[in-house]
Amino acid sequence: MADVQGAEELWTTGLLPEGVLERWFVADGARVRAGETVAAVRIGAALHDIASPAGGRLTVLAPVDGLVDPGRIIAEVNA
Repeated sequence: MADVQGAEELWTTGLLPEGVLERWFVADGARVRAGETVAAVRIGAALHDIASPAGGRLTVLAPVDGLVDPGRIIAEVNA
């Protein structure tokens, strides 16, 4: 199993302690490839793509419009 989360570097300042999950590009339960963009997270004015770290079946753990803290796991990928 591989965790899908935003890189800690996305939160480079303490001014923006959380982001918002704007959308999923892949449906819950769909198969994904390693490196495929699966979600978009907005931190301040910037929109960041989140890629799958591995190939397999995606299990969504965070809802659209949900808050995303640094290091929060938003999905899992199972081979």
